[in-house]
Amino acid sequence: MWCPFCNHTDTRVVDSRLASDGFQIRRRRECANCGARFNTYEAPALRAPNVIKSDGSREVFSEDKLRTGMLKALEKRPVETQEVERAIRSLLRKIRTLEEAEIPSKSIGDWVANELARLDQVAYVRFASVYRRFEDVQAFREEIERLEREHPGTLDTRQISLLGQRDD
Repeated sequence: MWCPFCNHTDTRVVDSRLASDGFQIRRRRECANCGARFNTYEAPALRAPNVIKSDGSREVFSEDKLRTGMLKALEKRPVETQEVERAIRSLLRKIRTLEEAEIPSKSIGDWVANELARLDQVAYVRFASVYRRFEDVQAFREEIERLEREHPGTLDTRQISLLGQRDD
């Protein structure tokens, strides 16, 4: 391992332990040349499948795209960081342990939508509006009503009603 401070090639491991999520090993290293200490993280190299996009093109799965999409939907929402990280790790594990070499982007989008619906209904609607390409306010209304039908009584008390109270 190269020293990031002096570029010397001789570093030694001083300490190893599981990282907080249990999926990585944190190694504390020390440079034999300059004495600087730094951390490295080791994780299993699992190959994720290629993603088949809706236009038929293929691209390498990107953990960053998945993370960015979820975080954008959850921006300024009252969801704990630990819950978000747990959901992302769950999705990554599901994707990386697939037996297939390719997976449709629709499958990944559906899995992300399900995780977001579980975490926060507003984040779910934000994601769904882009993912399902809502064209107008009526599409939002229909999705919110579907969400209320499929998950009655699970409204988060941290959230205000999206459509207001109705006298049905």
